[in-house]
Order: sequence, then C-alpha cells, then structure tokens
Amino acid sequence: MELSEIISEIRSFEGVRRKRVISSLVRRFLFQNSRIVASFGEDAAVIDYGDEVLLLAADGIWDRLMRADPEWAGYCAVLVNVHDIAAMGGEPLAMVDVLSISSAENCVKVSRGIQKAVEKFGVPVVGGHVHPNTDYDALDIAILGRAKKNSLILSSTAEEGDLLIYAVDLHGRIHPSFPLNWDSTTLRSSEEVKKQMECMRVLGERRLVTAGKDVSNSGLLGTIGMLLEVSIKGAVVNLESIPKPEEVPLSHWLKVYPGMGFILTAREENTEEVLKIFQRAGMRAEVIGF
Repeated sequence: MELSEIISEIRSFEGVRRKRVISSLVRRFLFQNSRIVASFGEDAAVIDYGDEVLLLAADGIWDRLMRADPEWAGYCAVLVNVHDIAAMGGEPLAMVDVLSISSAENCVKVSRGIQKAVEKFGVPVVGGHVHPNTDYDALDIAILGRAKKNSLILSSTAEEGDLLIYAVDLHGRIHPSFPLNWDSTTLRSSEEVKKQMECMRVLGERRLVTAGKDVSNSGLLGTIGMLLEVSIKGAVVNLESIPKPEEVPLSHWLKVYPGMGFILTAREENTEEVLKIFQRAGMRAEVIGF
C-alpha cells in the first residue's frame, strides 16, 4: 500500500475520528486545584498525595466490541484500565465498574470476562453499579493507582531531540471475535504480563524516558498523535521500523489495539537501555521515529 493510501486510511479510521469530541468536552471541565498535578490528556489524572501521587482513570468499552463479544469486552475493560496506570509508571490498586445489561446471558458473559482479567492482572473489582434490563449493553470501569512522585511518566513531557520508541508483545493473535484487537495477554501467564507492565515502573524510577503512553483503540499512529498533541511537539515516524506480526498487513496493524503496547520518548543516550528492559520481558521494542 502506498504511503498516501495509508495516510488516508488512518485519517478516516473510526478509532481516530471518534476522539475528536474530547476537546469540546474538556473545555467544560477545566478546574484548578493545587492537588491536581496533571489531568486531561494523560492516561490517568494525577493527584498529589504526600510522598506519592494517586492515579485515577476510567475507560468505557466501545459498543462495537460489546456487540461482537461481551466476554472479551469484559476482559478488555480491565485490560485497558490496568494499562492506563502502568503506562504512567504506576501500580494499579483497585477498580469499580458500571454495568448496563440487557439480559442475564450477557451479564454472565461480561462478568466472566472481567473475572478472567482480574485473575490475570491481580487487580480487584471492589464495587460498582448495575443497571439491569436496559435496552443496551455497556461497561465502564474506573481505576485507582499510585506512583512515586519521582518516577511518574506523563504523556505531555516529550522533548525536542527525543527518539520515539514502540514496545509491543508480538506473541499473540488477532482476536477471532474482533479484528481490531491483538490478543497477547490471554496467551501469557499472570507472571509474564505483570513483568511486562512492570517495565514502565522501572523506566520511570530510573528516569530513562521523557514521556509515555499505552497504545489505545485509536491505534499506534493515533496514540502517537495524542502524545504529541499534549506535548506540543511533532515527530517523524518510520513505518518500516514498526515491529509487527508478519501475517498482519501494516495498514491494518496501524489501526489495531495491541493490548500490551506502549509508545515512549527518550533521549538518544538512554534508548539502548529502554529497549533492553522491554526485551527482557519478552516484548519487541524498536526506535520508530524522532
């Protein structure tokens, strides 16, 4: 596929376009408080809490995914929230959920997916709310985490001269129920996925990266765009350097939610060590731009 065709396809991708409404909403909720360290544009809000910071985030599941596979939707709801905390160098502590459900059958499927992910990642659901007998199925989860102040990784702090790094677990498959999802975590043990997420905490504590973000359902380029937007920077991405499964076309891979995937910026002198940390956890990591 020609570069111009890839650009056109990404620009028209629903996973990117559906993010546009965010800017108009953010303007309504700007609120200044000395305890709020960071908020909109980050994977989680950052709240000052003594020697640490609290991380607070929420994610809702795309209705397309819920219709395609309620159990996988339940699993992914936990997956995306846990990764929002991990991406900031934090430790996920607990979650609450809001479930709107149209049938007992779908309630069982969604809750089974949530349970599997809770067991996989070791982060409990400790409360929430249920709307039974609705005309639709929807799932939203909020998560609380914590991080050391000096090891926090933000999306908004990329610097001029940084290199762009993509780390992803390629030991996986396109999920059979939803072609826009790459599934690696169900094929890994709980210990393996925790080790992979731990990479971000190590990078934060050692101050090896200047910014970072987990790759969302806007895809790799969409996520890079969001990081650059809040950092007020630009970047050049080398598409040929992007790690990907051999069997997946690049044009499709760029739109896929990779599950275990992080985009980071780092100074050139730290890049080699960043790559090694991910590689030791069984992930592919490459410099893909600047």
